[in-house]
Amino acid sequence: MTALFEVLALEDGKCTPFDGKWRVFCDLGRHLFAMVCHSNSGVKFAPLYVYSFPFLRPHFLADAEKVNIGNDSPEKFDTVADKLRYYRHKKGLLQREVADYVGVERTTYSAYEECKREYYPLDVLERIANHFEVDVVGLLDGYHTFLRNGQARQVKALRVQMNLTQADFATRFAVTKDQIKGWEQGRVRMAKKFWEIIFEE
Repeated sequence: MTALFEVLALEDGKCTPFDGKWRVFCDLGRHLFAMVCHSNSGVKFAPLYVYSFPFLRPHFLADAEKVNIGNDSPEKFDTVADKLRYYRHKKGLLQREVADYVGVERTTYSAYEECKREYYPLDVLERIANHFEVDVVGLLDGYHTFLRNGQARQVKALRVQMNLTQADFATRFAVTKDQIKGWEQGRVRMAKKFWEIIFEE
């Protein structure tokens, strides 16, 4: 952390440099302190606010450059993995730091940033978004947005819109009737390959 200190003297509204004569009078909370200085001319009080800035230290600078340089907007990324890398580098965090915050192994989080992964637990993405100080919606791709918005309701709504029975719907998309039931009851998570066939084509 880097801290910048500035003491504003209340007397005459002028700035007074911070030196050894000033002492903390009390902690006002939220990085704000009341300072006191005793001198021949009397007692002076002044506020002290501590500004904190995260130190930018991506795990590999080259990776950060590849992700962020020329890509100043997360909307340019289509995958959850790319969005996770974008926000992590933007916050100057190591993979280990994010993993520790959300309560997963570093190797698990590292795998989250690899595009090979199909599914991300939504509760973990919520915690990651909280750490990055962004809305979780900004981390999601189309598939995870579908899951978050309620798979069961959407599958049934599409089937009803197509005016098909569960058996006909299953035949139409080359899946079993039991799969359709599982999806509509929310017992079985629809795999991404089926989501792409049913909702993306």
